[in-house]
Amino acid sequence: MFKKGLVTLTALFIVLATASAQAPSKAVLAKGKEIYTQYCLTCHQPDGEGVPNLNPPLIKTAITIGEKTKLITWVLSGTTEKKEIDGVFYGNNMPPQNYLKDDEIAAVLTYIRSSFGNKSSAVSATDVKKVRASVK
Repeated sequence: MFKKGLVTLTALFIVLATASAQAPSKAVLAKGKEIYTQYCLTCHQPDGEGVPNLNPPLIKTAITIGEKTKLITWVLSGTTEKKEIDGVFYGNNMPPQNYLKDDEIAAVLTYIRSSFGNKSSAVSATDVKKVRASVK
């Protein structure tokens, strides 16, 4: 009985530790929201809905909730041409945000991937650093 309880408790601890390691902290989300408000809100709007045919929404789009590397690359490189996202084309340019630090990009992307109804994994500064090295 003791072994079974210990195994169950250990399994529960592992699940909780893994879940808490993946959940972004309130501090990261607050920092991300601050950066979003300063650099992203004008184009993508307070609610993340963007502007039809100009600036893409951040709500459950493939680029937002999909592979982190593509999103990080887009933020670092920006765009100067029409981009298709989920079958819709958006025409406004997005300037590169490569002047932001790795932890700032990680925070804002974690905020975006955790807000507006999105429930995607966090982006780490290490993720951004790896992509930044390949974008140069």
